[in-house]
Amino acid sequence: MAAGARGRRQLTPAAGADPVVDAFCDTLWLEDGLAKNTLDAYRRDLRLFAVWLAKERGAALLDATHADLLAYLAHRFQLRTKASSASRLLSTFKRFYRMQVREGKLTTDPTLNIDSPRMPRPLPKSLAEGDVDRLLAAPAGDDPLAMRDRAMLELLYATGLRVTELVTIKVSQVSLDAGVLRVMGKGSKERLVPIGEEAIERIQAYLDEARPDLLDGRTADALFVTRRAAPMTRQMFWNLIKRYALQAGISTSISPHVLRHAFATHLLNHGADLRVVQMLLGHADVSTTQIYTHVARERLKQLHQKHHPRG
Repeated sequence: MAAGARGRRQLTPAAGADPVVDAFCDTLWLEDGLAKNTLDAYRRDLRLFAVWLAKERGAALLDATHADLLAYLAHRFQLRTKASSASRLLSTFKRFYRMQVREGKLTTDPTLNIDSPRMPRPLPKSLAEGDVDRLLAAPAGDDPLAMRDRAMLELLYATGLRVTELVTIKVSQVSLDAGVLRVMGKGSKERLVPIGEEAIERIQAYLDEARPDLLDGRTADALFVTRRAAPMTRQMFWNLIKRYALQAGISTSISPHVLRHAFATHLLNHGADLRVVQMLLGHADVSTTQIYTHVARERLKQLHQKHHPRG
């Protein structure tokens, strides 16, 4: 090991709590209000790097050099890490070490002059409108669970919510009279999203008939509940949507996020403004939303043919 030769501090290569990493995540939470899942990803990336550093280089996080970072990234590539994961790793390291320099714990940033791998932007998977219609009709009947599932699917397609946003909605966040939903998105940023008449009808029927049956005298803050009066989970809803896709005869691989993509794509296909779609999706930057214009190119072609003098 090179620890002695490099004069680095004594370490214990355990994957447990690291005060430096914990302080970094606490600062991100206080400054940016990042979601727990995002902070957990930062923490995991840094702890794995710390363990590798201790074992392979005899170094702590604050001792890492430019060469250490390149070696670790090469190590991850050998493990067949995807370019997107490597890019996320480097983003984590850049943010971590820039903060250490800012706070005076380091004098130089070891991530300088390390470029992220170039990646093609994958087009989001979507569904044709006919497929969506069949999916939304799949939970048939007046069973309380079917009524709940119809309401969830209809709301997801009507609003383009992230699955986490959908399963964590509280009854107090829904205003059926006003036809809007108050959503707490990434970074604890709140936005108002219109629901739409069909979704309002489905939710009202669920609230009037199905939810009281599921609760059976118990109380819950969550809008969508199970027979145990517990909130719906991401994994449960993931399994539900796959089951209903199978029932609807949809062969495309489907997830809750595919309905979010369908929401955005179909809005653009029907002439919605990109900035409006950005606001509805809760994207902080319009560049994130612009990828949907590629999916909606047929709509753009039609507009060009209709309005351009040589279309």
